[in-house]
Amino acid sequence: MIIPIPSNKERFKIRLGIKSKMPVQLGIRVYDPRYPNTYYFRRKAQFYEGDEKREFVISLPVTPEVLEMELFDKVSGEDYQFDMSYFKVEKMKPAEVWATTEQHRFMDFAIDFAQKAGHTPTGFYDSKNHEFLFQYLPTITDAFGKELITPARTHRKMPRVQISQRLFIGYTIPIRVAILAHEGCHWFLNTRSQKTADLCGIKKYLDYGFPTIEAIYAVTKVFGNNPHHVGASQVQRTKDVVAFIENYRANA
Repeated sequence: MIIPIPSNKERFKIRLGIKSKMPVQLGIRVYDPRYPNTYYFRRKAQFYEGDEKREFVISLPVTPEVLEMELFDKVSGEDYQFDMSYFKVEKMKPAEVWATTEQHRFMDFAIDFAQKAGHTPTGFYDSKNHEFLFQYLPTITDAFGKELITPARTHRKMPRVQISQRLFIGYTIPIRVAILAHEGCHWFLNTRSQKTADLCGIKKYLDYGFPTIEAIYAVTKVFGNNPHHVGASQVQRTKDVVAFIENYRANA
């Protein structure tokens, strides 16, 4: 089931009601049909029996001119296993991001790049006034040419971010934004602390209206690529992010 959405670069939420007819692993994808690897939302949900009803809220704080939503069974690829009971669109309020003018410009640049990173070639990408630079690489490597698992890294003495195309292509646009917001905080705060950059970046990401679950995915994604690297510090880092998000939502 494919639903065209004339998004017109507006900010809005979709409330989607689904009723299962039988057990089904529902897939939901919202993407720009004009370009590959441009997922603004991607989720799966298991319905264990028929006649289950669930609501999904899809936050879309940034959109292109047009979107499509695809609903499907992830096992068969068909759509006869469920019904869409309702589809509602709600406008989102303008973003209120507490940041300096320079940080706002970085976020605008990061969001723009995140939307095209799935189909743009590798190379150097400058912000409009040449204030920030993204170096889009096939992969990020160490001094010996070995690929690093990090999707992005920042030079703390200059506003340059190196980004791995191989990893970024597979991420949703919100995850890309969360990662770039994190890297921007390394630069703006001149810090090596992952926790400090995590919480700073996630605050800006959430203020913009992006989905909370994607922020957790962004922190844990790199660990999923190399689970043998997961240790106590990474587990604590994820706990810190979850606690921050829960507190943010409680006080929103």
